Amino acid sequence: MSIDRIPRWDIFCSVVDNYGDAGVAWRLARQLASEYGVDVFLFIDELSALARIAPELSADVDRQQAGGVDVVRWREPRAAFVATGHRQADVVVEAFGCGLPAAYLLAMTERARAPVWINLEYLSAEPWIDGCHALASRHPRLPLERYFYFPGFTASSGGLLREYGLFARRDAFRADVDARAMLWRRLQVEPPNADALVVSLFCYPSRAIAWLLDAWSQGGREMVCVVPEGVAGAALGDWSDDLPSPGAPRTRGRLRVDRVAFVSQDEYDRLLWSCDINFVRGEDSFVRAQWAALPFLWQAYPQADAAHLSKVAAFLDRYCIGLPPSATAALRAFTDAWNDDASDPQRAAWLWPAMLASEKVLDAHAKSWAQRLAHNADLTAALVKFILDKV
Repeated sequence: MSIDRIPRWDIFCSVVDNYGDAGVAWRLARQLASEYGVDVFLFIDELSALARIAPELSADVDRQQAGGVDVVRWREPRAAFVATGHRQADVVVEAFGCGLPAAYLLAMTERARAPVWINLEYLSAEPWIDGCHALASRHPRLPLERYFYFPGFTASSGGLLREYGLFARRDAFRADVDARAMLWRRLQVEPPNADALVVSLFCYPSRAIAWLLDAWSQGGREMVCVVPEGVAGAALGDWSDDLPSPGAPRTRGRLRVDRVAFVSQDEYDRLLWSCDINFVRGEDSFVRAQWAALPFLWQAYPQADAAHLSKVAAFLDRYCIGLPPSATAALRAFTDAWNDDASDPQRAAWLWPAMLASEKVLDAHAKSWAQRLAHNADLTAALVKFILDKV
């Protein structure tokens, strides 16, 4: 795919959802640079968030390069942005409707040919996005047009971020005993026993966590729960006065809880590949869990009036197609309880045994789901093709 006509991209990202917004923007920027050779600038307001998942970057340097991407701290006042002398791009990606600097927008109108302006939307499985994907909207005051680009799970949507060769790297890692052992050493986690159920827990604060950990500790199967540092710390405190720390796990009954230091995106992928069930949240880890092709439980970003519950239901409507009724019922009930923090916090713990009983069925379904999704174009490839059709 020739992209000589669009050699330069600017991506703007304002961090709202902790690391998810930064994670999506960084994955897109890296893939554009590595697979398409384009000149990519990523402007991000919370550089410290990005540096946590991309440790090759420094949170203290306003402009730097890594992975073929120029990363620039997006400082206020935004109106003075263009005064830095930055050369504008052929493609401008506004991640998640973050808004562009006023002076940058004005400079876009002064070019002989305006850049292609993309508003990269949040991921949703709701049916309406297919009809809205790639629609254009005129700016209310300026002679500019913006295209709304919706990631999604169908061929009619923008697809999902998936780097070239991802499945091959995943499968090679899983087949390499030494590579898995090395990962556990880096994370300061004692390698789990072969018959233990290994769970990663990346979630938003929830009253259900302590109850769920209790259920795991009292269950009939040995479990290892790996928790990224900084996640759900208050809930862990409710469960144990003596919080686990990297290299110092806590064991209660049949459960061992290992907290691990914050890891890079690539290392997080390997962690997902090493577990049996993955609890994920938001958007970025949600997609990576699907590419891991293992059972997962998704916690959507909580919204006012529980609006996120409809997004969860829409995803399950798609995901559960072809899943046997008993496993569908178990997955739906547990996911609903996990996402509804206003309900009884013990409900997820009560529903866990049904989830565990469906583990093998859910594992097979996760593998077939990942393969079906992979038949769709990945988001970056689809976006490049869309833009080539516009220039």
